[in-house]
Amino acid sequence: MAAYSETFKLVELDSSFYAIQPVKNYEKWVSQTPDDFGFIIKAYQGMTGHLREKKNYFDTPEEMFAAFHKSLAPVIEANKLTMTLFQYPPWFDCTRENVEKLRVTREFMKDVPCALEFRHQSWYSPQFRDKTLDFMRKEGWIQTVVDEPQAGSGSIPIIAQATSDEATYVRMHGRNVGGWHKSSDPNWRKLRYLYRYSTEELTEWRDILLDLDKQSKHVYVAFNNNSAKDATPNALELMELLGQPIPEGAPWPPQEEASEPKQATHADEPKQEKLF
Repeated sequence: MAAYSETFKLVELDSSFYAIQPVKNYEKWVSQTPDDFGFIIKAYQGMTGHLREKKNYFDTPEEMFAAFHKSLAPVIEANKLTMTLFQYPPWFDCTRENVEKLRVTREFMKDVPCALEFRHQSWYSPQFRDKTLDFMRKEGWIQTVVDEPQAGSGSIPIIAQATSDEATYVRMHGRNVGGWHKSSDPNWRKLRYLYRYSTEELTEWRDILLDLDKQSKHVYVAFNNNSAKDATPNALELMELLGQPIPEGAPWPPQEEASEPKQATHADEPKQEKLF
């Protein structure tokens, strides 16, 4: 963490998705990073419906959210909590029941900043897109703008609109369409994020980010295309395109070969329903 924070001022923690982390872990990470460093902490999978039939080690939602709040305390006290991230699974579609789940979740999180990422295309279908964004504004959710393969209903398009005046979060997942849904492959996670963004693609994102910067006070970007160590060079190149200084000692320019881009597929059309 200490070495990483010499180059970047933001990190997304994924370990919190698999288990609510002990307070001592956050105390350690906070101590290893400078005062201006920020953490984006991913919500525990039991809080976002990923467990399905797997065991949840908490008896009630109240107990689960209380444990999550307790774990965040060292990061909040150090003024290093940028936001939490609630990423919902591909089967979490746009239904009345799920809208209510989001309301309840946001209430559980109190005044903690929360970013929301969908993985089902129905939330941003033509009939629901504006209502989804209005709902997020009303309920206090930070929009997570994503770049990911367009591979059916389990992926969403780029929706470059802020829902918070304070912050917008951007996650760059790559565009490896062929590997996005290969969950049966033992190397699925590596295949999914095997992608190197081209300079042309990053230039397009530079323009999107400059527009988002007019909508929110802060725009945070994280690269998740890390299977072949493409995230760091892509992040540094984007910083350069934005006119931001590259920290001394950063691995720039990159030496790795670019990953092979893939082609997108057409998305499924969701059904219309009044939800909000």
